[in-house]
Amino acid sequence: MPENGELRDSICSNNGVVLLLEEADAANWVYRGEGAANVVLGYAGSSPAFVGKVIRIQKSPRSTAKCTAETSTLSTHENLLWKEYIMSSTSKEISQLLFVQNVMVPLLGSEHVDPGMHVPVSRVFLEAVEKNILGQRPPWRVEGGKVNTLSDTALLISDHSIFPHGGHQETRCISIEIKPKCGFLPCSRFIAEDNDTKRCITRFQMHQVLKLHQGEISQLSDYNPLDLFSGSHNRINKAIKALFTTPQNNFRIFVNGSLVYGGLGCSADSSNFDRGGELEDMLEGIIQADHGQRLETFLLLIGETIFSSRVLAPLLEAQKLDSLDIEGAIHAYYNIMSQPCHVCGDLVDSKTLQMYQSLHSISLEESVKIVRDYLIAATAKDCSLMISFRAREHENYVSPHGKVYLESTNQSFDYKAYFIDLDMKPLKKMTHYHELDKKIIHCFKQNEMQQGPSSLCNRY
Repeated sequence: MPENGELRDSICSNNGVVLLLEEADAANWVYRGEGAANVVLGYAGSSPAFVGKVIRIQKSPRSTAKCTAETSTLSTHENLLWKEYIMSSTSKEISQLLFVQNVMVPLLGSEHVDPGMHVPVSRVFLEAVEKNILGQRPPWRVEGGKVNTLSDTALLISDHSIFPHGGHQETRCISIEIKPKCGFLPCSRFIAEDNDTKRCITRFQMHQVLKLHQGEISQLSDYNPLDLFSGSHNRINKAIKALFTTPQNNFRIFVNGSLVYGGLGCSADSSNFDRGGELEDMLEGIIQADHGQRLETFLLLIGETIFSSRVLAPLLEAQKLDSLDIEGAIHAYYNIMSQPCHVCGDLVDSKTLQMYQSLHSISLEESVKIVRDYLIAATAKDCSLMISFRAREHENYVSPHGKVYLESTNQSFDYKAYFIDLDMKPLKKMTHYHELDKKIIHCFKQNEMQQGPSSLCNRY
């Protein structure tokens, strides 16, 4: 993967001017998927500047006024929060890039994070992209937002679902994208007694119940993030199998950069292929196992890579920056905003009120650190991990990538692992996080009252 300077040089014309993506270029960028904030497009053209790259384009609500607001600089309170890492005069697009470079790279490691760079885009390019991809986007995503046609840049990064061209152009590449979610149980003293369930059942498992209740999913996933982060071979394999069985928006498979399994950025349970036959066929030539055993062997390869690389260890540490839980951090948020605390205002229990009042007597600097750490942790809990594999044909060549050995097939693979979707979370989302937390707990407790005590309790 080229460094940012090399990447910047590669997209400049001969006179040193950075190339502007125009309307005619839109046909070369194909829909890959999307999240709440961005649409991801892969390059299908022949320009050396963009081969092996993807771009992330900002989305906006369907209101033009809100679309305009999204291009502004950080708020006064956000500048207070991030002043050590981000220049106050920068736009939100530049701020996002600086957040990844200055906050997430030191936490997760430069070998696993690609900050990318911004490239200029014209409005007609964005309008053409919006039109071209409309029929491929999930309907509920279309309803929720559109391409922000008022942006003047897009984020260009390497396509981590493939390997860069080199001496292995013909070697097939298979990649997976996982959303690990929160890998620890909170132990904050600011968690209310009524919400003690949070101490023994993961946020992911409780959120599944709310999503089922709201119709976002059709069945509960057996995935337990604690298994994936455990460092145990068996438990990691159990987690991978559970993710594959019910992929929802948490597990996807790509072959040579094309999505072959999992949803297109939505919560749907359905996947692109029958879990047996077609994936078995696609793995031929990649996994040297008999038909009927390739898929299971591939899932073991994923587990072995996560186990041996320990790539999730720094992610877990970043997640644990949330030391107070949202039930504590929300009070620091109101300190920063210089607003009466709505949470304390609704409390009637004097003991709980007294506990939270201690947070309203801390300094502004302490409040800033609590909220900043919480938002960094929120990014770490919501990001994705992409791991790409290609079989090594020869053992005597020097590779810049990691190496993993699969004993059952006597194969060695090159692999690369990158964290993606490392966006800075807006300060204003603090109240949303608190409200969502209450909904998740309430729904889970209601379900327990109707169905009986949960058997999910995790005590490790």
